Amino acid sequence: MQGVIERRRTYLQLMRRLTLEKGFFTVQEIQKETGVPRSTVQDWVLRLSEEGCVVILQPPRGRTPAQYAATSALPRSACKRIFTSVDGDLVEIVHECMSSACAGFCGYHHELGSKNRITIVRDGTLLREFVHLGENEATVGLYPHSAVAVTGVYLDNDQVIQQIKSVGGPAFSLSGMMGLARGVLGVETSKDGSCTKGIIRTKALSHLTIGIDDTDSQGGGATFALAIALLQHLGGFSGVFPITHHVMMLFPDVSRKTAGNSCSAIELAVEPDMVEQIISETIRFVSEESVSPSWGVAVRSGLRINDDLKSFGLTARREIVSYSTAKSIAESFSVMLSGGEGVIGALAAVALVGLPAELLLDPGRDPTGLPGSSDNYSDD
Repeated sequence: MQGVIERRRTYLQLMRRLTLEKGFFTVQEIQKETGVPRSTVQDWVLRLSEEGCVVILQPPRGRTPAQYAATSALPRSACKRIFTSVDGDLVEIVHECMSSACAGFCGYHHELGSKNRITIVRDGTLLREFVHLGENEATVGLYPHSAVAVTGVYLDNDQVIQQIKSVGGPAFSLSGMMGLARGVLGVETSKDGSCTKGIIRTKALSHLTIGIDDTDSQGGGATFALAIALLQHLGGFSGVFPITHHVMMLFPDVSRKTAGNSCSAIELAVEPDMVEQIISETIRFVSEESVSPSWGVAVRSGLRINDDLKSFGLTARREIVSYSTAKSIAESFSVMLSGGEGVIGALAAVALVGLPAELLLDPGRDPTGLPGSSDNYSDD
């Protein structure tokens, strides 16, 4: 009987996936993916149709096969991507969810159970967690306790191991969904009383922050648009996980600005052996797509931002800074620069990543005392 149940689950999950992806499925498609005889697939379609799990959308017409759809649209996994970057003993865990509500739920409970060992940053469906390697004892259970918590993060050669403990809905996610997220190498689960314990394995990636500026002109172009295009382009490489895009406003009284004097930065996680390739591809892409000969690129590796580097970015919000100063600062903190005078704004963009948006977009605002202005990337 167990074999029949497992086969039913396999067929139904496949039918649901195809229905979600293209709106329907055919017997031939199921046969191709499962490798079983056509008659077997047809029997399962008939059985699931009788159960109310499958409906026929279009009967066969000549050589056009019948089209079916799974009646349930429950997703196989609410977890789209889970990946990790490492900088010394600091690890960033990125979890992209299908639902901002679910991302908010996990963020709240992870923070509740972390005992101040995890810093949470959430942007819509994207949950970013910054945690140091080691154990994190947490009480997991029903209200008022945390429903899910990261109880430890460790390195195992080139892999990051997350230990998670959960109950209720998060336990279902841990045992049935997280293993399907892009970036997850494997999930192992076990029972611990009413809770579920799990180990999630991901690759230990390198974190890159790329700043760009001066890619537009009075006649056209926009740096923010080129930055978004760059993030999408690099995200198409195997082994690259795009994270997010930032826009920062710098000192507005610069005569050579094209408009409001804003710059952009993008963040991504990259397999370590691909870092140089991604840097080269970034320079090629920006140089070819920029409509300004003054374009500039800055690339910084790692999660931490030195306070002196951050101070350079804050200074660029208040006054004009020179090319020579930017070059000296970049050399001091191993930030790669390429291009023309745009490297000044590009370096400032890299230095300001991690500060809250209300500060980044208002260069006249004093960062002192602003909630979150200590950011999660500080070199401590």
